Amino acid sequence: MKKINIGLIFIVLLSFGLSFYFYSQLPDRVASHWNAQGEVDGFMPKFWGLFLMPLLLLGLLAMFLVIPRIDPLRANIEKFRYYFDLFILFLLSFLLYLQILIVVWNLGFEFNMTYLLIPAFALLFYYIGILMEKAKRNWFIGVRTPWTLSSDRVWNKTHKLGSKLFKLAAIISVFGMLFEQYVIYFIIIPVITFSFYSMAYSYFEFKKENK
Repeated sequence: MKKINIGLIFIVLLSFGLSFYFYSQLPDRVASHWNAQGEVDGFMPKFWGLFLMPLLLLGLLAMFLVIPRIDPLRANIEKFRYYFDLFILFLLSFLLYLQILIVVWNLGFEFNMTYLLIPAFALLFYYIGILMEKAKRNWFIGVRTPWTLSSDRVWNKTHKLGSKLFKLAAIISVFGMLFEQYVIYFIIIPVITFSFYSMAYSYFEFKKENK
């Protein structure tokens, strides 16, 4: 078994372990959702508040391990499999970090949740930029539009652009820490804008290729 797979399994087991260990120490209803200002605005029963994240991690791990086996273009995934596996590690680590913050908050330590998530979001966005730069044409990972899936050239150009944009989104999200009340918008707006721009770019590149 690859070392990275051992690390992924460890993260999932640690997530379940945290939930079991702190189950008796938390109230019957736990804070589970925070607004744009980092303030609690949602609660759920303790069981789901503690075990929803471990179950999500387990499901994501299973899904990501299956994807390279079922993709019709799985040979292309193998060309950047190392970076794809690292992405899974980054994503699961991000969700584990979120779970830890939720547990700590419900133990009675209050803080601005959104503000503490910014560095984690920035790292995740930046690595997505790296992954996009390495990704080859496939059906599950990357900017998958009819135009990128129809042309290696359009795929490569779109993902080269998307790589730069997601790295920029990481920088913008960190810059947002200077504006604590509006920090969530420095995360959401760039990612949504850059995602739609990348899709539109793939269309125009495809039209250009056909001309």
